[in-house]
Amino acid sequence: MANRIVIPLPLMTLNEYTNEQRKNRFSGASAKKKQTAICEFYVKQAMKDGVTFDIPTRLKFNWYTLDKRQDPDNIAFQKKFVLDGMIKAKFLENDGWKQILGFSDYFDVDKENPRVEIEVE
Repeated sequence: MANRIVIPLPLMTLNEYTNEQRKNRFSGASAKKKQTAICEFYVKQAMKDGVTFDIPTRLKFNWYTLDKRQDPDNIAFQKKFVLDGMIKAKFLENDGWKQILGFSDYFDVDKENPRVEIEVE
């Protein structure tokens, strides 16, 4: 088993999240909570499978999307939900400077299995 966390996509993109925020603050908060809970579930699954990262760490995000219709920055926004899910799952104590040294994002298309894979860089 590789030492990585895999979360199925799609999660909510930046544009979708912004639209929820514009509806009203409660709608935006509810959407964020739901997306974070999805990520928390998959992080906990990875933890059960023995996935661990040394902290502090530099994270590599491999984004595999259905197609190229979303801009990479719109996709990479989803890491907010992933990191918050890691905290909720108690995989990370926090996502601050003491824990996270940096990020790298890579993008590709996988029509059969859209997902994000998170691993130590």
